Amino acid sequence: MTETPGHDSGTDLHPAALHGSASVVVDVQDGFGDRSWGTPNNPGFEENLHRLLAAWSRSGRPLVYVRHDSTEPGSPLHPDHPGNRLQRSLSVASPDLVVTKSVNSGFHGTPDLHAWLTREALSGIVVTGITTNHCCETTARVGGNLGYDVRFVLDATYTFDRTGPDRTTLSADDLARATATNLHGEFATVMSTAELLAALEVADVQAP
Repeated sequence: MTETPGHDSGTDLHPAALHGSASVVVDVQDGFGDRSWGTPNNPGFEENLHRLLAAWSRSGRPLVYVRHDSTEPGSPLHPDHPGNRLQRSLSVASPDLVVTKSVNSGFHGTPDLHAWLTREALSGIVVTGITTNHCCETTARVGGNLGYDVRFVLDATYTFDRTGPDRTTLSADDLARATATNLHGEFATVMSTAELLAALEVADVQAP
């Protein structure tokens, strides 16, 4: 397995690395409540994300919200649809940057996330949001390829069941496990909310 420079391929959480990290919250939008998506997994998502955002905001670390502006007119995420709005739950914290995109990766939007992170001298990102195996996973993969230290908080994401080309339906939980397996040690360090909060607490104690 090829390791990507700039990220930890093991299980050590390295709290000190959070000093140079931004939280990147991907596509937490009202449109994902539309029935057409199905039923999401991870009922603890909202509480976990709220805890992370509150702690991150208290620490004064950089925060980025990413919003998907679909180019499909009928999509619940299209800019003309009310579902395009960021969910009210995100109001617990004020972002330093809002990126809009029409593809999967948060690094392929406006403003340019990579350029902003570079200007801010940030070397890591903490990825949360919707959906686990699409825009969150893609953002983590691209971040890892760009050399960032990527932390992926699995239980602060959710996704939906999906049917493949062979007509086999994989459950959302199975897809989330596949994302964790794909990312961990290759593109990112996969963590839980509890682990990230513990690392953040240690990092705050260690802060100069």
